[in-house]
Amino acid sequence: MTEQARTRVAIIGGGPGGYAAAFMANDLGLDVTLIDVEKNPGGVCLYRGCIPSKAFLHVARILTEAREAAYWGIAFDEPKVDLNRLRESKDEVVKRMTGGLGQLCKSRKIKYIQGRASFEDSRTLSIIHDDGATERLETDYTILATGSRPTPLSELFLESPRMMDSTAALQMEDIPRNLLVVGGGYIGLELGTVYAAMGSKVTIVEKESTLLPGADPDLVEVLHKRLEPFVERILLNTSVASIKEARGGLAVTLEGKEAENKPAQFDRVLVCIGRRPNSSGVGLKNTRVSLTDGGLVEVDAQRRTKDPYIYAIGDLTGEPMLAHKASHEGRVAAESIAGQRTAFEPNAIPAVVFTDPEVAWCGLMEKEAEAKGIEVKVARFPWAASGRAATLNRPEGLTKLITDPDTEQILGVGIAGTGAGELISEGVLAVEMGATAYDVGFTIHPHPTLGETIMETADLIFGHAAHVHQSRPEPREAAGKE
Repeated sequence: MTEQARTRVAIIGGGPGGYAAAFMANDLGLDVTLIDVEKNPGGVCLYRGCIPSKAFLHVARILTEAREAAYWGIAFDEPKVDLNRLRESKDEVVKRMTGGLGQLCKSRKIKYIQGRASFEDSRTLSIIHDDGATERLETDYTILATGSRPTPLSELFLESPRMMDSTAALQMEDIPRNLLVVGGGYIGLELGTVYAAMGSKVTIVEKESTLLPGADPDLVEVLHKRLEPFVERILLNTSVASIKEARGGLAVTLEGKEAENKPAQFDRVLVCIGRRPNSSGVGLKNTRVSLTDGGLVEVDAQRRTKDPYIYAIGDLTGEPMLAHKASHEGRVAAESIAGQRTAFEPNAIPAVVFTDPEVAWCGLMEKEAEAKGIEVKVARFPWAASGRAATLNRPEGLTKLITDPDTEQILGVGIAGTGAGELISEGVLAVEMGATAYDVGFTIHPHPTLGETIMETADLIFGHAAHVHQSRPEPREAAGKE
């Protein structure tokens, strides 16, 4: 047992929420100690999530573009994938980014401890190192940022090296000839996209009636139509009845309208059925922190738990489980500890599905407005009318605005198409700033760009988009016009 140390702020978890909180607290002049099991900060996002998956998705896009180049009269030989080099490249990206975060901790003089921390009481942490050594750390405040993990394979699924969760899938041990993806949410679709581009025959099963359950149907339709030719099958309203070991693979029986009565054989099965918060194993029973039945930590607008000395951020606090949400929560928690007036009250948190095409949205969407009985006005701009989309041979996209029918204030934005993840930030800013369709429509966008689709969708609210004809609404003054 080493000598007991003390810190003003301890942060458990070095992911995007944890290190953002640490950097903000440091900028505010607080003494900070960041604790994580990895050698450097980064968390699941950098080590086993966002970054490695996006590196693989970039490779998938290269492969797809090479195959689609024939449209322009360009022919390539069938690409050959060097799996060893592919894994090395992904690991190099991860190492470079996590190492950079480690250097930032050193340059900021933030103490970084590699170990596993748990609460002895609200203001005392016990930290176990890999070599078994233990130290205690007294804290004034602690920010919990331990993230989440893949929902474990249920009893329905047998233990087999051929069964994968998202973490195992990103190891890319091989390219299975036939792959079953259980779950049509964003993780399953992103990883399914990668393996399909690599050459796997991918079957996607989703128990709900649509891919990306809960997402806007107009946006999902664009993705679904694009995916159909690239994967073997998409089976909706379908679930897994059983999985059994078979010679050279796994025999899977599916239940649903489109499912066959006999088992189908797959080389591997990838299960992506959600994530669970990492709220166990950190000694919360020794504190006054309150948990929901699902294991989420209850917090207020400052991300303070029921224990006044403990804050929680990120996946621990519930949906949406997104890295950028965690980062902003971390900043709020640090500001609150520093005594600033602050609150986590965003009007729009963007969500992006990095498939091909990408799907992105923020704010109030049409389906949600209908469920809540909120009257809205909706405009849709098809990318078939976009010059830039035409030059990319990607006309299948859609941009969608949801506005208040009286004020034309933009309440939500949805985009499905190439680069949607890069485009959605304009929508987030519009919602956060309370911009109107008039504001966006009269903001000059460069031509030819995909960003123009946002401007022209705003124009459609008033019935006069340059590249789409529609019946004009009853004349009235545009909101914001003097």
